[in-house]
Amino acid sequence: MGIGTGIALVAIGAIIAFALNVDLGGAVNLDLIGYILMAAGVVVFLISLVLVMRRRSTVTQQRVTRDPASGDQITERRTRDNGEPLA
Repeated sequence: MGIGTGIALVAIGAIIAFALNVDLGGAVNLDLIGYILMAAGVVVFLISLVLVMRRRSTVTQQRVTRDPASGDQITERRTRDNGEPLA
């Protein structure tokens, strides 16, 4: 479920709540179903947005050492995208 799913749920819920005028005999309240779908869409949208922003954080660690035998410079670079500390 992503950002698009949240937007789709809000749109479908708005159509059901505001555009449909169908009487189902009182057994089902379409306005309430539309509002529930819109609320679920907003929740899915916000959760997806938080996860996308969290995934974009990057941690980079670089270590430069010299090989004692040859004197060459050794560069070691570690990168992690989920924000957890590097071991």
